Amino acid sequence: MHRQLFVTTALPYANGNFHIGHIMEYIQADIWVRYQRMRGHAVDFVCADDTHGAPIMIAAEKAGKTPQQFVADIAAGRKPYLDGFHISFDNWHSTDAPENHELARQIYRDLRDLPAAQGGSLIERKTIEQFFDPEKNMFLPDRFIKGECPKCHAKDQYGDNCENCGAVYAPTDLINPYSALSGATPELKSSEHFFFKLSDPRCVEFLEKWTQDGKLQPEVANKIKEWFTIRTNPDGSKSEGLGDWDISRDAPYFGIEIPDAPGKYFYVWLDAPIGYLASIKNLLTQRGLDYAHYMANPRLEQYHFIGKDIVTFHTLFWPAILHFSGRKTPNNVFVHGFLTVNNGEKMSKSRGTGLDPLKYLSLGMNPEWLRYYLAAKLSARNEDIDFNADDFMARVNSDLIGKFVNIASRAAGFLTKRFDGKLTTEFGAMGAVILADIRTESDAIADLYNTREFGKATREIMLLADKVNAYVDQHKPWDLAKDPANNVALHQVCSVLVNAFAVLTRYLAPILPSLAQSVQRFIGLPMDQWDVDTDVVAIQPYQHLMARVTPEQLDALFGVIEVVAPVEPAKAAPKNAAKPAAPAVAVDPNAPGGEALAPTIGIDDFVKIDLRIAAILNCEAVDGSTKLLRLTLDAGEKDEAGQPRSRNVFSGIASAYKPEELVGKLTVLVANLAPRKMKFGVSEGMVLAASHGDEKASPGIYILNPWPGAHPGMRIH
Repeated sequence: MHRQLFVTTALPYANGNFHIGHIMEYIQADIWVRYQRMRGHAVDFVCADDTHGAPIMIAAEKAGKTPQQFVADIAAGRKPYLDGFHISFDNWHSTDAPENHELARQIYRDLRDLPAAQGGSLIERKTIEQFFDPEKNMFLPDRFIKGECPKCHAKDQYGDNCENCGAVYAPTDLINPYSALSGATPELKSSEHFFFKLSDPRCVEFLEKWTQDGKLQPEVANKIKEWFTIRTNPDGSKSEGLGDWDISRDAPYFGIEIPDAPGKYFYVWLDAPIGYLASIKNLLTQRGLDYAHYMANPRLEQYHFIGKDIVTFHTLFWPAILHFSGRKTPNNVFVHGFLTVNNGEKMSKSRGTGLDPLKYLSLGMNPEWLRYYLAAKLSARNEDIDFNADDFMARVNSDLIGKFVNIASRAAGFLTKRFDGKLTTEFGAMGAVILADIRTESDAIADLYNTREFGKATREIMLLADKVNAYVDQHKPWDLAKDPANNVALHQVCSVLVNAFAVLTRYLAPILPSLAQSVQRFIGLPMDQWDVDTDVVAIQPYQHLMARVTPEQLDALFGVIEVVAPVEPAKAAPKNAAKPAAPAVAVDPNAPGGEALAPTIGIDDFVKIDLRIAAILNCEAVDGSTKLLRLTLDAGEKDEAGQPRSRNVFSGIASAYKPEELVGKLTVLVANLAPRKMKFGVSEGMVLAASHGDEKASPGIYILNPWPGAHPGMRIH
């Protein structure tokens, strides 16, 4: 039976551009949504900008704009990110839209006006003492009060919840509070506020059941269970279970005014998740459909993808507000961890560990490299994942291209040239078994997608690709093609490869939607359906599907490479410095070395590159890198005092050589390549090495080694 799914991601706060954490969450949800659509299910995938609150108001004031104009300008910059990473939202809305104002006020009224037969109102007015900034002359929002967490004593925590231990508390509970706006010690002043009675036995009973009945990951449910318990903390303080939630703020405040309460506004976290409903309502209105009828559908399933830093709001307040206002509660809240960089280091532009999504795209890096890499790391658990540059390049180049994409390139040329692009359905005994094995895994891989075990899914798919590549290595179509007498066998082998490639593409289509569309044009079969049994009849001429990641791209992405002053005595370097290596070209099994020759150049182009003989004085591994070796080279140079001068060069040849194997050898150095600052140090040139375009056909890297008699400093002409 086809399902009706309503899917959201956490609403980004409209005070800045997307960061990589947003993109990771959107990609995770998008993969799941695309898989569901491939199975024929109806999915409405929506999100919105979270636009309200004092931070927006203050940021807009600093920018000289109204809050409305400020958030509109932020919203205008969303599209390049979403389109760039192939994220398929059906609607992107705003919490300042009329739908959200209407729904927030109605939900509040429903909670306030609960009849006595149902236990009465869950809204209560209380006069509280609230922090006031004497320098700014305003009541301070929770997020603009900082201090020491009263539970775990972590420093510099916000006034509403602790990012370290997850505790929820009142700003007045903070130890040594201070204003984040002025740094002043805040004063306490009285103000009437509105509270949602989360401590009410009705809420506690409902949430104790709702949070423990399979709607959350086990590790999340176990953590939440602690919040219901009255217990003594290690410091002797008491945790008193669920507390009432302050849902109001005093003017001045950018938000939704509370009905019948002039000068009082909903706290941003009250109306923000209601933005999910506002966005779907706006989408349905665009379609001419009725929102109430849609939400009343008993078959409707509602899912939220969120980060672990906002679990409190989505697993306590949100379901309780929905339930007691008479609305459907989520079927599941899927919680993911944070994204770190290079072995657990937090994102930091100043340390060169930031990963800017737009910069990634501007460097010409394929968005599906990142989609695949994140998918390979993601699981159904609430776990942090790490973006490691070396691992990223290995997974993309070795797995995605070396194992998967190259399957098509190995067969397509033969089918086009020998068989007019037509495939046979006579696959031979072994070919039929291979295809059956791959197709039989359809249900298992589908289950992994459905349960968000994307990392396991990619591993299983790559294991299937390994089987196909073993079949290639055994039958060697490039050898079969040498003798026309082998045409029948060649036709069978290549037909098996293209059909296997089609199945693997469908398995990867939720992750690689753009590549899947290119494959659809190549094989003439739709790639947006989970149909693995239809054979490919014919192909179009093969077009290059995906380039490899280069070290230069990764270095530029993390901002750890910059051109520095040319070293002496390479006088020609500033004028004639060679450009960074271009991305690898497509593998062509019929070309020398597996790659087609580069475009023709003239002698003037060649002489710009200064190639010199260099002696390897020393070689050592590089801490923090599995690919690089650090070479100390003698290129016959001297410093200003006439003393011998050596160069420091990093080379990605660690997989092929042990450092001690290279010491004392001669090699070839690109001597006038502008020095580059890497995170491991400055690299003053490049040594030359050879490799085959198809790592499967001929693995290995071979550093150039001149004949005996050459000596350091000689130029290669």
